[in-house]
Amino acid sequence: MILASSAAGGMLSMVSWWVIIFGIFYFMMIRPQQKEQNQKNAMLAELALGDTVLTSSGFYGVIIDIEDDTVIVEFGSNRNCRIPMQKSAIAAVEKPEDATKEPEEDKKKK
Repeated sequence: MILASSAAGGMLSMVSWWVIIFGIFYFMMIRPQQKEQNQKNAMLAELALGDTVLTSSGFYGVIIDIEDDTVIVEFGSNRNCRIPMQKSAIAAVEKPEDATKEPEEDKKKK
């Protein structure tokens, strides 16, 4: 009788530790990665013509055409370098209206 109850208690303790470990992994690794992926999908869904983008290779350019999963980005000041690339190669987007706004710190100083 005593052996059966201690074995059940040991099994319950082991299962509870696995649940705790899985919970830690979920909140430390899985959930932040899902949030980051959702933010990137939202950013790519809001792409518009004229947006300044940073590619995953480190180049800055301006979007001049958008297709289903492809964008054409214009690089440089000579306007001759136009490269089609996948939307997934875009790492960051800056909207034209964001570039003309004053930073919040400058507004607070005035």
